[in-house]
Amino acid sequence: MKLIYEGKAKKIYDDFKTVKGQPTVIMEFKDSLTAFNAQKKGQFSQKGQLNLKFSQKVFEMLSEKGVAHHVVEVLDQNRIRVLKLKMLPVEVVVRNKTAGSLAQRLGFAEGIQLKKPLVEFYLKNDTLQDPLLTENQIETLEIMTFDEIKAAQVLALKINLELLQFFNHVGVDLIDFKIEMGKDESSKLYLADEITPDSCRLWDQKTQEKLDKDVFRRDLGDVGEAYKKIAQKIGIEI
Repeated sequence: MKLIYEGKAKKIYDDFKTVKGQPTVIMEFKDSLTAFNAQKKGQFSQKGQLNLKFSQKVFEMLSEKGVAHHVVEVLDQNRIRVLKLKMLPVEVVVRNKTAGSLAQRLGFAEGIQLKKPLVEFYLKNDTLQDPLLTENQIETLEIMTFDEIKAAQVLALKINLELLQFFNHVGVDLIDFKIEMGKDESSKLYLADEITPDSCRLWDQKTQEKLDKDVFRRDLGDVGEAYKKIAQKIGIEI
């Protein structure tokens, strides 16, 4: 296998295989944990296994609801085979309540329910710390086309609707989440990357306990235990 990319939480390998005529790559989940664009680093045992199982469980649910995603098969505890896509150059964030950078930018308290879900786009650029982009900037600077912007918004809102119901069923509020998307050779749009406690804000509805990476970001306790707790809530055991 050839290592073609290593990010903060995953490695991507190419073993030059295709599935039903479509090229694929292997995604490996690491045990590492980062925050603030990798300025803060950590790890805990079995994080990669937990995130793989968590993401796969959520992706399977979304697939049943008609959301196309990139996962082809699970290979082992830390690795999955995924479609090799042309990734959109943005991260798509959907917010249901105020938290994180939105609350900081606007001076709002965290946890305020938004009138409707807010979709934001951030340029994928670690050097620039993933700057927020307006739709007009994206189109005018030819980062994405108008049709790509609208398709990404529609897919993001569909995913949000299904995730809200999924987590509400186990007594968890989905505050916000970040996703990535990509296109195959026929320009079909897929959900890609992952959906895990790394990429979502998840609060216990009764206690408001944070069950996501904010535990690590803000030194709120044992992040490994928080990840295990939210995993158990959705029926995953490590």
